[in-house]
Amino acid sequence: MTDIRLNRRALLSLGAGVAAAPLLGACGGVSTSGADGGKGSVTLMSNQFSPVEEKQRFEKILQQRITAEKVAFNQVETGVFASTLQTQVDAGKVQVSMVGALHGDLAQHAERLIDLDDVLAGLGDRGFAKELTDLAKLGGTTTKYIPWMQAGYVLAVNKKALQWLPSGADVQKLTYDQLLAWTTAGAKANGGKPIFGIPAGVKGLYHRFFQGFLLPSFTGGQITTFRSAEAVTAWEYMKQLWAQTARGSTNYDNLQEPLQRGEVLIGFDHVARLVGAPADKPDDWIMVPAPSGPKGLGYMLVLAGIGIPKGAPETDKAKDVLKALTTPEVQLDVLRQNAFFPVTNAPIPTDLPGAVALAAAAIKAQREAPNAILSLPPVGLGARDGEVGQIFKNCFKEICLDGKPVRQVLDAQATELNKILDELRIPCWQPDPAGENCRAA
Repeated sequence: MTDIRLNRRALLSLGAGVAAAPLLGACGGVSTSGADGGKGSVTLMSNQFSPVEEKQRFEKILQQRITAEKVAFNQVETGVFASTLQTQVDAGKVQVSMVGALHGDLAQHAERLIDLDDVLAGLGDRGFAKELTDLAKLGGTTTKYIPWMQAGYVLAVNKKALQWLPSGADVQKLTYDQLLAWTTAGAKANGGKPIFGIPAGVKGLYHRFFQGFLLPSFTGGQITTFRSAEAVTAWEYMKQLWAQTARGSTNYDNLQEPLQRGEVLIGFDHVARLVGAPADKPDDWIMVPAPSGPKGLGYMLVLAGIGIPKGAPETDKAKDVLKALTTPEVQLDVLRQNAFFPVTNAPIPTDLPGAVALAAAAIKAQREAPNAILSLPPVGLGARDGEVGQIFKNCFKEICLDGKPVRQVLDAQATELNKILDELRIPCWQPDPAGENCRAA
């Protein structure tokens, strides 16, 4: 696979373009009817928008914005997405017209997706960054998906917590040491009740914190540095941070509800799972970039794209829907409703809902930080992404909950990680250097 790198300069402009592209004449509204839209409809299968509310809001966007075709939005879990796409294409019995997923989820299916150079060529006014369209080639020479949307993770902060911010600390430019000092002081002043939370529930995305933020910030990598001395330091730090974290975090699938209830005052999560907290009283909240560590500010870019499987029904209609999904109107609707940011030059409006505006500012500041270290979610793992994610969760459980020695845990989990990676034989993804076979050293 070609070693494609996203540079910060290209990302600075994402979501902050100049002029809106012309509205496609076909744009207006789409009929959706779940997994099966009937004969002649376009079925979009995606592992995105899994929360019911997100799915419903996206279906409403389709209904309001695209009228030319009848579209059925079929949301499935990541494992089902991978197996369904593989099984249908390999059997030559494809029932879905389009597939939408994260870059890493699409990467292992490059040979199962049709070339979309013709579609991309007609979208010159969308202003896609070259690095994104290069990524969309999935290591080859032709476009395999069209960028769809992007998102990220930040810290949501109730302004009540600012009174305990360490002297001299800039909440917009925190270090991990300052975050620890802040949460420690906050818990002490709060009668011993922690003010910090993470989404460590069964469906929580806390493993992304370790993969894309903590470890890159302390080690400069994610996989190749998995059991390095710097990784030991990172996990020793995590033990200290966990001591100042709300124990209810192990029940939180997302942070916006405990933040709304006041159970925690500072929380890390995916922006789409944070924006509900400040929705009613945005003036009571701020959202800020993740902290920086010894190596820099590690952050994870969540990039999603849409492709068309080989042998898919209604291909021409699917291409029309794909074009409509990249119009400024749809891109900005997705931003307003589900807090996923444009991948086009659609200008960010000044009248965003308060919570979304807070998230937009934090994402921008995080991306533009001079010490930013860009990280991607795992690429090419397919149905085994959950297994790799579980390894990071195992590290958390054994180190932070069970109190096992960090070095012992990392060595044991690295062995399990390498078993998976040695079977897959895939290159590393950012921030790790590309190699023939990505593995923990």
